[in-house]
Amino acid sequence: MRLFVTGGAGYVGSHCVRALLAAGHSVTVFDNLSFGHRGAVHPDAAFVKGDLSDTKTLKEILTAGRFDGALHFAASTMVGESVTDPLKYWRNNVSHTLSLLEAMQAAGVKRLVFSSTCAVFGEPATLPIHEELPKQPINPYGCTKFAVEMMLADSCGAWGLGAIALRYFNACGAASDGSIGEDHKPETHLIPLILQVALGQRESIKVFGNDYPTPDGSCIRDYIHVEDLADAHRRALEAIVPGRFDSFNVGTGRGMSVLEVINACRAVTGHAIPAVQVERRPGDPPSLYADPRKIKTKLGWSPKFTEIVDVVRSAWNWHSARPNGFHD
Repeated sequence: MRLFVTGGAGYVGSHCVRALLAAGHSVTVFDNLSFGHRGAVHPDAAFVKGDLSDTKTLKEILTAGRFDGALHFAASTMVGESVTDPLKYWRNNVSHTLSLLEAMQAAGVKRLVFSSTCAVFGEPATLPIHEELPKQPINPYGCTKFAVEMMLADSCGAWGLGAIALRYFNACGAASDGSIGEDHKPETHLIPLILQVALGQRESIKVFGNDYPTPDGSCIRDYIHVEDLADAHRRALEAIVPGRFDSFNVGTGRGMSVLEVINACRAVTGHAIPAVQVERRPGDPPSLYADPRKIKTKLGWSPKFTEIVDVVRSAWNWHSARPNGFHD
């Protein structure tokens, strides 16, 4: 298939582009490089620098390219920032997706995989998190992602779009060959922050709260390797049915605590990695982890990275070789 990938220069997007190319698809990456990196784009992918707010140009590109489908990664993703600057998130995540969908409709592109999030569930009453639990997002980031899911469902019913939303848990790790990895400015993800301590780029790692109702008192999350996410996107793309919207939770089904992740980083790096206990962050649920049975059953997907130490090792291979990321 000929595929149009928004945000394909970003962390998850760039890994997905590689998986799509490896599966024999033709890929065009569309990214404004506000957070993505040109160096993350595979040389076999075409690249167009542009912004999703430019609906006219999007229509021209999509029409000329005769694309069979699109994968949509471009978004603002920091929960804390979404609370302090919600309009940015409604503009970038909802309005810009509307622009993309208008361009797709005009160009007759009727296949879309959307990068969603487990944040659409808010603080679920039961665990593990399955797809049918109530959607009750507690921050603008989660709200905007769920709004896009509703927009996709409406479009599927109205003009024959086929769309799948993949709700990630905690994306992590790096390419197995060490060629690309995580490079955010600022960095907010746990594993890269811990590894920055091992690299001497920060003195310690903060642990937010030690009195949660978990075995060691720290928060538990589901850490899903970025290459497993990429495989989920490829499978979703190939499973899309015109006129139908579907959603899948993408996680390992196993939660790991913050302290367990820190210990895995210590084991991989051989560094002491000092940890400092600080107060809880408002709105941090004690535990979040997926029930991945639906994606395993319907798409035949299962994670290859099931041990946190293997996830950390892939990340360390990238960060230790490129301590300044794509700016080295």
